[in-house]
Amino acid sequence: MTATDPALTALAQSWCALSLLHGKIEAHVERALQGKHGLSVREYSLLDVLNRQHDGEGGHLQMKQVADAVVLSQSATTRLVTRLEERGLLSRYLCPTDRRGIYTDVSEAGAALLAEARPTNDAALREALDEAARNPELAPLVKAVETLRVPA
Repeated sequence: MTATDPALTALAQSWCALSLLHGKIEAHVERALQGKHGLSVREYSLLDVLNRQHDGEGGHLQMKQVADAVVLSQSATTRLVTRLEERGLLSRYLCPTDRRGIYTDVSEAGAALLAEARPTNDAALREALDEAARNPELAPLVKAVETLRVPA
């Protein structure tokens, strides 16, 4: 294949459209969350992931699992956890069965802020998708996002 291969060009254009959609959504949601709740998209995502933990088998996530879930490096996730812990939104503790492991839980204040911010996040997401759907290049991607069903 050459650099001017139509299949590669189409693939690159599709990737750019997906990247554009992601950027537009993230920027819109970021402004809404920062403006109303003082949370970044990453902070909201981290609180949301940790809030879904449970006490059953595999219910508490290790830092690597949390990092994967919020699409950050392990070190960036640790820094983010530290910032939220300093704000009183999270707490860390040693794993009771493996003293090398550290778990993170959402505090009552963190859960309250998350509950308060969830409608803002959801409304901003809907607004960003509706706006993107008016762009003919992004409309197919919006439809794919809206019909995607992630396994529970």
